[in-house]
Amino acid sequence: MLQNQPGVIWMDGKLVPWKDAHVHVLTHTLHYGSGVFEGERAYDGVIFKMQEHHERLHASAGMMGFTLPYSVDVINQAAMDVLQENNLKDAYVRPVAWHGPESLSVSSRSNSIHLAIAAWKWASYFQPNPDGSIPGIRLIWADWVRPAPNVGPVFAKANGQYIAGTVSKNKAELAGYNDALMLDYRGYVAECTGANIFMVKDGTIYTPIADCFLNGITRRSVIDIARQLGLTVTEQHITPAELSAADEVFITGTAVEVQPIIEIGMQKYPSGPITTRINQAYQKAVRGHTHA
Repeated sequence: MLQNQPGVIWMDGKLVPWKDAHVHVLTHTLHYGSGVFEGERAYDGVIFKMQEHHERLHASAGMMGFTLPYSVDVINQAAMDVLQENNLKDAYVRPVAWHGPESLSVSSRSNSIHLAIAAWKWASYFQPNPDGSIPGIRLIWADWVRPAPNVGPVFAKANGQYIAGTVSKNKAELAGYNDALMLDYRGYVAECTGANIFMVKDGTIYTPIADCFLNGITRRSVIDIARQLGLTVTEQHITPAELSAADEVFITGTAVEVQPIIEIGMQKYPSGPITTRINQAYQKAVRGHTHA
């Protein structure tokens, strides 16, 4: 249970006991989803792509119309302090910024802005097989779609953006699947509820153009890694029919890392060699053995 963890959380400039890191029930973001956050992973005590994550946190806040009260450098140091004070080496790190309880108008202009950073041990989003290999995961198609970019600030990592993902993932898990795959407003393949998707066909890697959903930091890292390996990566619109004909499919994200997909609905896929190569190279990159 996350609320019962030992240790400390950085909150508005101070390290406070985990059990004391509370917000008021009338907090604006609780009611209107007006906050932003990041999901980060620490490996061997180093947060992978920390600078990019905290720059994106600031950018997301800007898209949502507010300014964080702490610089990227301060947030970087705070995140490292949280790891050190909690004696964590391999961990998930969650910075989150929100609007306070001063007003419950739809407008958030009069509300204070807060920032907290928590970290906890999280070895793997999906549990590995007994032999240590990566398990393939199963997806269903989501009922909801990613909206057009003029519907809202779709490129912000804002907590209000995850409502459709939460509903879709809940339904997938209740049906015995791991996650759901979402189309975009045009009917093209978009992403999973919290991870970007890639497919392999005839040795080429394809991934949807991130023109109406978050261009993930892990997504960009994996594209760089694949190209360093001499693989061709093409960003293009992908139809469900094209995805069904893929040789391999995998997803990427800070939490999921690189995970092969073995089923989408009734369509089966192998856990193939290119996915394995990408995963092995990614694991080396996040632990500092290569540059990505």
